Amino acid sequence: MTYMIDAWLDRPHPYLRILNRDTGEVCALLEDDALDELRDQGGLDLHELGTSEPQVIKELVRNLFLFCYARALR
Repeated sequence: MTYMIDAWLDRPHPYLRILNRDTGEVCALLEDDALDELRDQGGLDLHELGTSEPQVIKELVRNLFLFCYARALR
């Protein structure tokens, strides 16, 4: 399965979504407070979002999924 990151961080209500590239289904969604928490933890590097290097994006998607799951378990 391949994923795509859809991030709109420079708007009044920022969000970041991980989408299934084949179906367009939203697999994970991070909004205001979750994005702030992720930035505070150092887990969101804006330079990584702009890269086209597959290994960097793969690791970023992995970390975003882990963050979402950990947050859901709280």
